[in-house]
Amino acid sequence: MFLTISTTGTPERPATDLGFLLHKHPEKAQDFSTAHGRAHVFYPEASDERCTAALLLEVDPVALVRRGKGKGRGGAPDAALAQYVNDRPYAASSLLAVAVSTVFRSALRGVCAAMPERAAAAMPLRVEVPAMPARGGAELVHRLFEPLGWSTVQAEPVALDEEFPEWGESRYVRLVLEGELRLADALRQLYVLLPVLDDAKHYWVAPDEVDKLLRAGDGWLAEHPEQKLIASRYLARRRGLTREAMDRLELVRLAEADDLDVEDVDNAVDETADTEEQPVPLAVRRRDAILAELRAAGAGRVLDLGCGQGQLVQTLLKDASFTEIVGMDVSVRALNLAGRRLKLDRMGERQAARVTLLQGSLTYTDKRLTGYDAAVLSEVIEHVDLERLPSLEYAVFGAARPRTVIVTTPNVEYNVRWESLPAGHVRHGDHRFEWTREEFRRWAQEAARQYGYDVRHAPVGPDDPEVGPPTQMAVFTARQTDRKKEVKAA
Repeated sequence: MFLTISTTGTPERPATDLGFLLHKHPEKAQDFSTAHGRAHVFYPEASDERCTAALLLEVDPVALVRRGKGKGRGGAPDAALAQYVNDRPYAASSLLAVAVSTVFRSALRGVCAAMPERAAAAMPLRVEVPAMPARGGAELVHRLFEPLGWSTVQAEPVALDEEFPEWGESRYVRLVLEGELRLADALRQLYVLLPVLDDAKHYWVAPDEVDKLLRAGDGWLAEHPEQKLIASRYLARRRGLTREAMDRLELVRLAEADDLDVEDVDNAVDETADTEEQPVPLAVRRRDAILAELRAAGAGRVLDLGCGQGQLVQTLLKDASFTEIVGMDVSVRALNLAGRRLKLDRMGERQAARVTLLQGSLTYTDKRLTGYDAAVLSEVIEHVDLERLPSLEYAVFGAARPRTVIVTTPNVEYNVRWESLPAGHVRHGDHRFEWTREEFRRWAQEAARQYGYDVRHAPVGPDDPEVGPPTQMAVFTARQTDRKKEVKAA
């Protein structure tokens, strides 16, 4: 299987920046072990004017059979033989999609510490896949890729045999895509659509494939006219998983409506209906509670980490006591929506000088985040894999080290009060976990102890006598002695 990604450039912005974005040096040929063989990355051309990265995946059909315990489909002799004699080593499929996610993992997430602004920007791209199965033909290829912003989509059918044209066309096409896109977006589209066009997955499709689909489809799948076909084929036509994916995509569409915010549908519950006596939406109560803590701490320069579409940033801008506000999020799409919400293009010069939007990941240290009075992580930590939380803790409490850190997260005990939430479900499909009050306290106390902070807890929303509040908040304050040591060290 073969895939090439090309771009063009200038002496000021050389095309070889592609190597930084892919995290693969143009002067080195590299190979990687995968579950299905070996993947090789090399650059057929690399100059300031043009650079091409190639991914070659060598698939071992015998190893695939052994991994499947040698079972032929249906038990027929020809089916058993087809396991060894097939198109897997030559035609793009879910195996190539897995290799893309393995070899270009950071690029797929849009992460590039060396050139964050380059990773966040669209660039001229040309993607070519010489042989790709297309169950649905070239017409389906156009239906899938043309709505995604490519200026050119070529799907040239491959003849069954060039010497015998009367035999007709095969089910394979040569795919060429050209346009101005962000590299991460292009890779995510390929990751999803390669197995969709093949209409096959060559590994077990578990329920977590829905999360993978929605993460890779962020920013384009919810509005794609073929979203149902994409979800069905990507999830190996498993009806339950397809239905779950479509339901979650509907939430995304609602969030993008003009009269709704992502925060309004961030949970699979109606947070606006707390009680008859508490008509204020929980999202608003969270922001009010955070605002009160920031004012009490005397914070002027504030970080909103995981800012999403900028709801909190917008609120902070209305208070002149917050002199500098930085919103950071890993999603470029969310930052673009935040910019539109804040009307940055129409904002006055003095107001614009108070706000900055940054793309970045909270699990990596970032020098741009040092020196601030306070940092807010509102409904953020539950979206981080548990094994990566220590990295987030170090990046925020250890490296950035603001004087005050405010963290809010759902209280899982309160979930029984949401009538619309099925028993045992978390409030949002992307939540990696939801903690009880005791679990959150243990985590907060350990983080405070390790990094020299004091911590206190406060409820947000109606504090139920049995299950507590819907949102729990921890306010961390750096110990004065530790702050003095830090200043002397600097």
